[in-house]
Amino acid sequence: MRAPSLTGALLAAGFTNTTRAATLLQDPALAALDWPQDRLIELLGASPDPDQALLALVRLAADAAARAHLPPPQEAALLLRLLGASSALTDQLLRHPADMLLLRPGAPDFAALAAQVAAVGGASSLQEAPAGASEEWVAAQTSALRRAYRRALLTVVGEDLACPQPDAALPRIADMLALLADAALVGALNIAQSHLDGAGRLRVAIVAFGKAGACELNYVSDVDVMYVVAPREGEMTQEHTELGSQIAGLVARICGAVGEEPELWTVDANLRPEGKDGVLVRTIDSYARYYRKWAQSWEFQALLKARPAAGDAELGQQFLALTQPLVWEAAGREGFVESARAMRTRVESLLPAKQAQRELKLAPGGLRDVEFTVQLLQLVHGRSDERVRQTDTLGALTALAEHGYIGRAPAAEMGAHYRMLRLLEHRTQLLRLRRTHLLPEKEAELRRVARGIDLKWGASSVEELWAATRARVRKLHEEIFYRPLLPATAQLSAADLSLEASAAQARLAAIGYRDPRGAMGHIKALTEGYSRRAVIQRQLIPVMLGWFGSCVDPDQGLLAFRRLSEAAGEQPWYLRLLRDSSVAAARLCRVLGTSPYVADALPRLPEAVQWLDEERLSVRTPAQLDEEVAAAVRHHDDAVKAITTVRAIRRRELTRAALIDVLQGIEPERAAAIVTPALDAVVRGAYAIALREIDRPAARHAVIALGRFGGNESGYASDADVCHVYDALPGASEEAAGREAIALATRMRELLALPVGEPVVVLDAALRPEGKNGPLARSLDSYREYYGAWAEPWEFQALLRARPVAGERELCGRYAVLADSLRYPAGGLPEAARVSIKRLKARMDSERLPRAVRPARHVKLGPGGLSDVEWTVQLLQLDYAAQVPGLRTTSTLPALRAAQAAGLLTAADAEVLAAAWEHATRVRAARVLGTGRTSGIKLDVLPETAQELAVLARLLGYEAGAGQAAVEDYLRDARRARAVYEEQFLTRTRTEL
Repeated sequence: MRAPSLTGALLAAGFTNTTRAATLLQDPALAALDWPQDRLIELLGASPDPDQALLALVRLAADAAARAHLPPPQEAALLLRLLGASSALTDQLLRHPADMLLLRPGAPDFAALAAQVAAVGGASSLQEAPAGASEEWVAAQTSALRRAYRRALLTVVGEDLACPQPDAALPRIADMLALLADAALVGALNIAQSHLDGAGRLRVAIVAFGKAGACELNYVSDVDVMYVVAPREGEMTQEHTELGSQIAGLVARICGAVGEEPELWTVDANLRPEGKDGVLVRTIDSYARYYRKWAQSWEFQALLKARPAAGDAELGQQFLALTQPLVWEAAGREGFVESARAMRTRVESLLPAKQAQRELKLAPGGLRDVEFTVQLLQLVHGRSDERVRQTDTLGALTALAEHGYIGRAPAAEMGAHYRMLRLLEHRTQLLRLRRTHLLPEKEAELRRVARGIDLKWGASSVEELWAATRARVRKLHEEIFYRPLLPATAQLSAADLSLEASAAQARLAAIGYRDPRGAMGHIKALTEGYSRRAVIQRQLIPVMLGWFGSCVDPDQGLLAFRRLSEAAGEQPWYLRLLRDSSVAAARLCRVLGTSPYVADALPRLPEAVQWLDEERLSVRTPAQLDEEVAAAVRHHDDAVKAITTVRAIRRRELTRAALIDVLQGIEPERAAAIVTPALDAVVRGAYAIALREIDRPAARHAVIALGRFGGNESGYASDADVCHVYDALPGASEEAAGREAIALATRMRELLALPVGEPVVVLDAALRPEGKNGPLARSLDSYREYYGAWAEPWEFQALLRARPVAGERELCGRYAVLADSLRYPAGGLPEAARVSIKRLKARMDSERLPRAVRPARHVKLGPGGLSDVEWTVQLLQLDYAAQVPGLRTTSTLPALRAAQAAGLLTAADAEVLAAAWEHATRVRAARVLGTGRTSGIKLDVLPETAQELAVLARLLGYEAGAGQAAVEDYLRDARRARAVYEEQFLTRTRTEL
């Protein structure tokens, strides 16, 4: 091959030093092999490091003993991959050339080679031991053990490198490595027991932990173990303990000390009771005393992966019989989940910042995030479900997904990322067969790793793959590891976890359910069967029962949850959200067990449950609502379908506001900022639908909001107070324009009242001129004439809340100009008008207050209630708005703040009035949320019954049992407001500013 074409071929094959490679290809030792050069370059190109593989091949070819064992070209692919992957194994082949035969067809299989490792130091070896040379014999046996181990390891590496999808093969490779470690421990124990005098008097079992115990071992990893001992005869003595410690120490030395052959790995016994300070070996009884009395939570987590690996099998099984029940009881310890989380945080905090960027094992998003997540789920749910009691991470992850404790998709993703992280760890260790969890920094080593794996998820480099993987693993870890269900589930007793009827009914009665038998019926309906839905609900229910129990009405909450679950049907997101979200399930219990209004709303809108997962529930802006309503009207030509969709939008927003109020506390201005724009939008939608039904318009139209609607203070039970205005188009008769306006107003009322399954909107025009006796719609000129000649002072007062809400912008603007001239009179309110307004207020207080209600308990018309505050503020607006621009607002609280800023009220008086108004408004909202009713005189009245008082108090933010305190607090605020009202409304006269 000519030089230019050779260079090109070498570059294409992945060589980085083509000059050296070209020289090596001409090496006499290599040339003597007579391998076709193009085929050799092709084979080297499949190696993780072609440069390293070629150099190693030349070294082997130059050694006569090694050259004799080199395979023919057709069998050399696996050898060349290995030479490019591991310099440590290349050195092994140079020391022991015959090992190359293990990489060719017909070589002994792994099981046979592992058996040879376990046989070292056995009976046949003892027969060969020279008399009086026991130390030398131990050294020889140690070398034999290590040689046998490395031969078997070569077949593991060969299978790994031959796999086209190495991450998929990883579980088998890890399992083979664990079995090989078992064999080495068996051999080392054979040697130790054969060497030490009197060892036959002691039974010894070696129990594997960690990755070895879980059969997911790395190429080079500490092998975590504990030693269990028992005398063959008689009682355990100090001599037995010392002998056991000698055996354990020698096992560790055989596997991990420097010797003629490279060491295998460190045998680490530091997970034993009391760690480095504890004795090296213990009896079953000694372990039992420790674990039952002294063990910390993390020690039970470590026991999760315990597995007898070598020695006395019966003794090893006795250790498992002792410890495994304790493992599955550990999660019930107080603070268990919190301590597990704290331990993970502590591990991260101890990691040097620079190292964390390359730490595959301990860094955020590394292997430990997956392992801790899986183990915590196992420990919590394995208490009651033996099916998830797996020792290996991937097996446990699969079981958790199959049985509904984690979603299939996140489980599959986490498993894929875990395999890839383990593969990166394997390939990083393979080069020198050294224990490391750090991603390489050198470009050549990163390149070797990249060529030796199948880069996933569109990554262009190992570092990019690592960054993407750790980011996703961390997110999954945080979503699952910090679920609120975990500590809540962990704190449940075995009886609490059980849904067996008698035990469950007793628990239900104990935590506050009034009808335990009825509750059991709901539980059975939710959890019976084998569907994934039933499986997940069996996880959720024991915890949610407790959360419902902390609510005012647990029975209502559970019934509502059943109805909601039935309405949500088989939608996959629903139960997955409740299981996986950090807040959704607890929030759902709270709203369902507190508010009948929400309990009724959510089954009609199950998708709203997804809002509970938000940190703070998002709010739609008025512009977004208007666009949504306009789109709905455009989309539906049929008026009924259009208004149904529009009214559904309002229902959704009422539900949103209710959820926010129940969860975050009722705040009147915040709630009104959701409810009023939704009411605005639905009125505009009805207007648009009605307007398009007019074939030949004769007039321009406008809808004016009045009352609380106009004041942007609508509540859950508010009507829409309006008046209708029109202006005849040029060429149209006044009579035709009037008929059209009345027809439009009537059609709007019909659309908003249609029985379509969505909340009705009462379009109330009672505040129009002449009230119910006046025409439903008037022209702007008619309004001007009426207000100029006939209007009563209270009608000018009503205009303080007039706000255009729908219709022609130009007409709305002209109406606003007219309203301003009337509601903000220059020079203030005439004295006669002032007297008239005060008389009307007195008549309202005496006539409109329901006779069966104690006045002080009526939050609207009672002393110090909404009416007192609003009329006080409105009188100030009528007197001073012409001079104080801040008073020109339709809303109460902004006007109150403006009055204080202008010096019309003291800060103390303004604060008293604001507090009373807000308190009364919160009570009204709480009455709707707490009863589920949206009409009736009781909504404006403080309740009398203990249950309704309890609901009211909880919605107002009080603790359980504080119903009477909630009443007293309201009455106190109302008394203070009444005093300010009497001073400011009843006795104050207008003075110049």
